[in-house]
Amino acid sequence: MIVQDRTALVFVALKGVPAIRFFEIADLTGYRREQLAEVFDTSLKTFQRYEREKKKLNPQDSEKVLKIMALFQAGESVFGSAESFRRWMDKPAYGLGNQIPFVLLHTSGGIDLVMDEVTRIEYGDLA
Repeated sequence: MIVQDRTALVFVALKGVPAIRFFEIADLTGYRREQLAEVFDTSLKTFQRYEREKKKLNPQDSEKVLKIMALFQAGESVFGSAESFRRWMDKPAYGLGNQIPFVLLHTSGGIDLVMDEVTRIEYGDLA
């Protein structure tokens, strides 16, 4: 489930997405589930319980899930593969003040910064 339009993303997030989406982004990104749980400041056990109970994530976590899904789809497209994009995500990025992009995923604004950088790279603006 990819929501391209920012307004639609907010409305979907406000309703909450199923907890299974967390596990889908783990599969999509290739990161360990524990690593991703840290991005949400939630334990993996909590996500597993939510999934078992068929709960929805809160709006903030739903927004993060949707943005991370969109980011990794864009990154895979720009970098040619999920593995290449993940390698880029794990190294300091010049355009992000030499911050490691993965670390910026802890906030919604940080995800936006990484997406903006991926867009700049797509259009050849590496500075």
